[in-house]
Amino acid sequence: MNDYPTISGLRALEVAARHLSFLNAAKELNVTPGAISRQIQALEEYLGAPLFIRQHKRVDLTPLGRDYVAEIRGPLNRIGAATKRIRGDSGTGGTISICVYPTFAIRWLVPRWGRFYNRHPEIDVRLTTSLNPVDFTRDDYDLAVSVGESDANWGRLRAHKLLDIEVFPVCSPELAQKIKTPEDLAQQTLIHDAPRPDDWRLWLRKAGVSAPDPEKGLRFESLNLAFQAAIEGIGVAMGISGMVEDDLEQGRLVRLFDISRRSNRPFHLIYPQTRAGDPKLIAFRDWLLEEAGEIKGIEFPNT
Repeated sequence: MNDYPTISGLRALEVAARHLSFLNAAKELNVTPGAISRQIQALEEYLGAPLFIRQHKRVDLTPLGRDYVAEIRGPLNRIGAATKRIRGDSGTGGTISICVYPTFAIRWLVPRWGRFYNRHPEIDVRLTTSLNPVDFTRDDYDLAVSVGESDANWGRLRAHKLLDIEVFPVCSPELAQKIKTPEDLAQQTLIHDAPRPDDWRLWLRKAGVSAPDPEKGLRFESLNLAFQAAIEGIGVAMGISGMVEDDLEQGRLVRLFDISRRSNRPFHLIYPQTRAGDPKLIAFRDWLLEEAGEIKGIEFPNT
């Protein structure tokens, strides 16, 4: 058995995940839908796990598939960029690159991805995920999604508020039947995530309850893993607006209580002021802000 899956299989997965359609993936890669299906089936056999849920005329990623796509997308984009540089293709053409948080990519951006391509098929967006802050003087990105105070001094960066961050407890429907008040959380397992370690402590303080101990419970390295643990009924996680809407609508998660805490550090779209006149960047920026406005009712600047 080879140590790595084929690049063609990984590329088929990335494109199919972006479109949530084998047919549209086939059109982008100029192959048949059957070829896409066979490549993904071979990849699933290699991994020993399903990556897609096949439904009539559509496909959805499994939770494992979402995590795997988030991990491979960055390396695939870097391979493509390195290949272009070696081949001497220095022109940017219709390509822009963006770096975002993994969970933001999986749960907010990727599900909307197809709408941007329907509007701007001439623009190729390269997506990388990272938890580390972007340094535009060092990293080869055009835009990034970051968190920060709305009145912060962004220096030489242009910043637009994208989404507010409101946090609230969520759990599986079965577990929710056992929890009637915030005090009932003392008998449940709290699920923590490494990127936002203070959410439980701050929410419990706002709820005015002293139990459970906000430091106890299970800890996961990512928000997505924490949400998946909650879906599986392992315990109660701290949900984030914009990241769990689909799970709430589909009934995989249930919101507990009407108490939420709004962070003073919302998601922002940032980019160097020197790039503010780039037509490709403007098109992607305005689409992102439009999507955020449709969901959250946010008014955004035109500059």
